[in-house]
Amino acid sequence: MPTPTVRTMTPADEAAAIDTIVLAFIADPMARWSWPDAHTYLASMPALSRAFGGRGFARQTAFCTTDYAGVALWLPPGVSPDEEAMSQLMAQSLPAAKRPDADKIFEQMAAYHPSGPHWYLPLIGVDPSLHGQGHGEALMRFSLEQCDREHLPAYLESSNPRNISLYKRHGFEPIGTIQAGSSPPVVPMLRPPR
Repeated sequence: MPTPTVRTMTPADEAAAIDTIVLAFIADPMARWSWPDAHTYLASMPALSRAFGGRGFARQTAFCTTDYAGVALWLPPGVSPDEEAMSQLMAQSLPAAKRPDADKIFEQMAAYHPSGPHWYLPLIGVDPSLHGQGHGEALMRFSLEQCDREHLPAYLESSNPRNISLYKRHGFEPIGTIQAGSSPPVVPMLRPPR
C-alpha cells in the first residue's frame, strides 16, 4: 500500500476537512460524552472543530491526505484556539449538568499546555472507513518535521485511548490525566524538541 500523500490546506479546504474531523470523532469518548445524542453531536462538532483548530487554515498549518482521508489541524507557536467561540458553543450545546465538568476539563487542559513556544495539535482524524491505511502516520510524520526543523516541542491531548500508541510512536509521552465528574479521561502528551 503506498504511503498517503500529505498537503497543506487553505481556507478553501475547510468545509471538506471539517467533514472528515466530524466523521473521525463520531465515536470519540470525550466528544460523545459532551454530545451523547447524534443530532447535537452533528450540529455542534463542526463549530467546535473550527473554534478549536480552525485558525490553522489561514496559517497554513492545516494538513490533509488525498481526498481529505485524514486531517490534522495544527496551531503554530503563539496561536491558540478561539476560546470565546468554544465557551459560547459549550454554553449553548452541552447538557446543563455537564457544563461545570466541561469547565474543569478546559481549566485542566490549560494548566498542562507548555508555557513557552510550542506546536499544538488540537485535532487529528481519519475517516473511519479508511483506518489502517497510514493516513494518521503520514500526517504525524509530515507535521513533526516542521517541529523538528524549528527545534520546538509539540503538545496534544488524546481524548481516545486507542490513539495513544500512534502518538507514542512519534515521540509523545503522557504527562498527566485530565478528568472531571463523569467525563472520560483525556491524556495530555508532550513531545520534547529534537
